[in-house]
This record gives sequence, structure tokens and C-alpha cells, in this order.
Amino acid sequence: MNILVPCKLENFTNYMEALTLAHLTPIHALAIFDTEGYDGLLLPGGGDIDPKYFNEPNNGSKGIDTGLDGAQFKLLHQFLNAKKPILGICKGMQMINVAFGGNIIQNLSTASHHQYVTHDQVHLTHTISNSFLHSLYGEEFSVNSAHHQGCGRIGNGLKVIQYSKEDNVVEGICHETLPILGLQWHPERMCGRHLRRDTVDGSPIFSFFTKWA
Repeated sequence: MNILVPCKLENFTNYMEALTLAHLTPIHALAIFDTEGYDGLLLPGGGDIDPKYFNEPNNGSKGIDTGLDGAQFKLLHQFLNAKKPILGICKGMQMINVAFGGNIIQNLSTASHHQYVTHDQVHLTHTISNSFLHSLYGEEFSVNSAHHQGCGRIGNGLKVIQYSKEDNVVEGICHETLPILGLQWHPERMCGRHLRRDTVDGSPIFSFFTKWA
């Protein structure tokens, strides 16, 4: 099964390894003619989304690549229209929220507890019962963290299924009817050669995505 991963080539390796571990075929591209031949989309992490996409001035966003944002949003809408599975990781989750009319908190008041500083941070999270995350990991578990922004207003049709135990930052979302998942954390850096002792194994996320794809 072919999974499209639109990111900068230098950031592709970890996603490629995690998807391959789940017996999926990762394909790197920033533009496609149509979604035929692709079984799903993985929207990866990266810099911050240009605030113009949620109609706000820049209030702390950084590392913006407007051209990349445009390409990723176009692919997101292509896969939405085709009703094919989408997994958003970190920035990818935030893009899903924006695509459905939500917005972004451009600098969390507790950013120091979440942002990448020489390495990922780790914190405890809580999941909502009957969610796919609860079925995979249970009610509470630790994840990695490498972001300073978060989802603010949640987009239409989306629901929160996980949040940070310490400060209620949104950590996981899904769509009410479509095969769309979003995670604020990085499961690709929690599996395979990146498996950690202080977090859960990230590989069940990609195995779950395999069933959808």
C-alpha cells in the first residue's frame, strides 16, 4: 500500500522507516496529478503554518515555508475529496484542524513544556474512552513533544481524543466520520531504532493506519 509523504526530502527518513516497518510503501512527493495509486496521506511535522491560512496575523509563528504549506494543503484537500485516509503528525495535525475551519494557538503559554530544545521532551497524556488511541494505549500514557504551538478552536467535524495531562494542550484529534487522524506527537520517533523507554511504542499508530489504508 502506497502512502504519500509530502515533506522536505531531508525530513523523509524517519517517516520512511516507520511506514516501512508497518509494511507500507512510503512515497515522497510534493505534488501529484490525482490520488489514484495512493492509499493514504501522511502529513508530517515541520515548521509553523503561515497564519494567513487561518486568517490571523503572525503572532509568534516561525520557520514558515509558505510554498510548502500551499503544496501540503492542496494534497490534503485532494485526499479529503477522495475520502482516503489521512494521518497528520505535529504540524500535520494542525493543518487538518485549519483545513476544517479551526485555528492555531501561535505560541502556547506552556510552550517551554512542549518545544524541542536539543531533544524531544516527554509528558503524560490522557485519552478519551472509545477512541482509537484509548484502544491502542489505554487511558494515560507518555509521548514525546517537539512543538510550541497547538490547536485552538477545533475545526468542524473534528473531535479531541487526547490532551496533555499537565496543561490540556490538544494532543490527538480525529474526524467524526472520515478516516482522518491527527497527533501532536511524533510516533515515527518512538518506534524501530528510535524506540524509547520513557514513552509508548509509536509503531501501533502506523499499524492502525495500515488497516485504514
